[in-house]
Amino acid sequence: MTRNRLIDLYSDTGTRPTAAMRQAIAAAEVGDEQRGEDPTTNALQERVADLLGKEAALFLPSGTMCNQIALLVHCRKGDEVIGAEHTHIFTSEAGGGSAFAGVQTWPIACTNGIFSVEQMTAVIREPSRHSPVTRMVVIEQSNNRGGGSVWPVASIAAVAEAAHARDLIVHMDGARLLNAAVAAGTPAKEMAKPCDTVWLDMSKGLGCPIGGVLAGPRAFIDEAWRWKQRMGGAMRQSGIVAAAGLYALDHHVDRLAEDHANAALLAERIGGLKGIRLMNPRPETNIVYFDVDVPGLTPKDVTAGLLAQNVRMGTSYGGMIRAVTHLDVSRSDIETAAEALGRVLARKS
Repeated sequence: MTRNRLIDLYSDTGTRPTAAMRQAIAAAEVGDEQRGEDPTTNALQERVADLLGKEAALFLPSGTMCNQIALLVHCRKGDEVIGAEHTHIFTSEAGGGSAFAGVQTWPIACTNGIFSVEQMTAVIREPSRHSPVTRMVVIEQSNNRGGGSVWPVASIAAVAEAAHARDLIVHMDGARLLNAAVAAGTPAKEMAKPCDTVWLDMSKGLGCPIGGVLAGPRAFIDEAWRWKQRMGGAMRQSGIVAAAGLYALDHHVDRLAEDHANAALLAERIGGLKGIRLMNPRPETNIVYFDVDVPGLTPKDVTAGLLAQNVRMGTSYGGMIRAVTHLDVSRSDIETAAEALGRVLARKS
């Protein structure tokens, strides 16, 4: 490690392809994806469909596109989508749900991004010509702004059963689904089973340079393909990037536990620092949120001070600071980052 190497804890989207993944990319067999002739892309789609227990899957450029296409297929203009108040589809997709699908959202106030059946049913609209139709429920697994919290399978099943009883669609934003599966020791298929549709991100903890894979019933995927075409998402020889996904599923899933251990270590190291309040003192997965209560020191001051020491973190809702571990961050990097935070705080104490 060089002295000036950046320790990037801003997001697990900052992961870079490993040398072995780059070799897999270079060796990928390719064809025209739009015509269904790219064997590597086809293999990734089949692999993810099986992993998540769904009939079919579709490789897309990003997870945000997975969510937006799900909205477009499932909903009609004017419909309402419900989910945790800070779920990604509500807060971080540039208002795409309203711009593309014409839906409105109803956020559920809940702890750590995990809502109960009672909290969900309380916001389902009664039929009325004056009200939008509640159409879809979103479950984010793991929940980013819940501190990487993991939905238990029993809670997913209960919410889905209650939603289906009211003819609602259940969609899982599975950006960090494999983090949740590894943390819980539960197959991703079991977590996705109660949900109608689900997607898996390739470009976060799995370390791929691009892509998400959307899965569900075959008829849903057929219609999703139409929206992919409309939105300009056909990628031709996409096996170049799909190969990274196949490599990651073979080599980068079990190692997610290392990221979780590093997040726990970071929380342990900084939890004792004066002026630090951890939102999640015992991280379940790879995300740590914390507040800073030091007179004269703003969250932006803290992140700027860290960056000056080659440690990058980001700010989020309510001024909290977020640190996300991933395969480019080692245990020694965590120790270095914690020491850097201590120095930033000491300068204002």
